[in-house]
Amino acid sequence: MGSAIRVLAIAISVVVVLGFAMFAIDETDKGSKAQQAKLARELNTLAPDAQQEAARERKHGALREAIDDANDVLLRPFAELVDSDSAWVNHGVPALLGLLIYGFGLGMLANMLPKQRQHAGDWRTAG
Repeated sequence: MGSAIRVLAIAISVVVVLGFAMFAIDETDKGSKAQQAKLARELNTLAPDAQQEAARERKHGALREAIDDANDVLLRPFAELVDSDSAWVNHGVPALLGLLIYGFGLGMLANMLPKQRQHAGDWRTAG
């Protein structure tokens, strides 16, 4: 059970890191102030509404959209904890909290679970 939780923690952490990395790439690719202001309004929320979701689906490919959707679901519990004018803060803090809770927390839980003992045989026999 511990190894399954450990694998889950790693998988979730990868999704969170990829989601934030793709957000960072999008942000750094924007050149003009008008585009940055528009993007800040669109990306300022982690839980997009139906119209924002549809626009994002048209803009990105299927794999990217799947990662973004998984990232939205995983970080939704942390999204309401942050209310900033900065899109970086609104995405960075929930991503960091997600990594701490899902990655570190689930990893610690996996390490605390009892491990399955391997039966090596009789103690009197040399191994």
